[in-house]
Amino acid sequence: MFSNGDKILYPMHGAGIIAATCEKDILGETKKYFILKMPFGDMEVMIPVDKCEDIGIRPIIEKDAISPVFDVLKGDSTAMASNWNRRQRENAEKLKGGDIMDVAEVVRNLMRADREKPLSAGEKKILTNARQILESELVMAGELDPEEVKHLVEEAV
Repeated sequence: MFSNGDKILYPMHGAGIIAATCEKDILGETKKYFILKMPFGDMEVMIPVDKCEDIGIRPIIEKDAISPVFDVLKGDSTAMASNWNRRQRENAEKLKGGDIMDVAEVVRNLMRADREKPLSAGEKKILTNARQILESELVMAGELDPEEVKHLVEEAV
């Protein structure tokens, strides 16, 4: 499993380092939690240890996997559903899966779509979330500066 100091990805929030493990009593049930320290801001997330697999927690990518992520960002856009509701649902599913290549695809497609025509509020929120997930993992995997990663992503798309 995971232990303190491990760098992991929480699919809906991004990458972070397990800062500690604690036990909490919630609704009369004592459970063990990882405290995940995120690289952006001072955010900490509590993750139930027994639910890690169910919610898709995984180790972050290796440094040598960064280049293929940028290949996806630079690649051709993929077709998205014309119906905004369906498009939003499909993109949210990709993020939930936690695969960095899917997240990079969502970032690329939505950033390009936003350049052509402003995104809806819902899609802007998905783009913001997707960028946070993608950039936090790239920061941790490459031990890079967050501003540098943000710039590299912008440049690649």
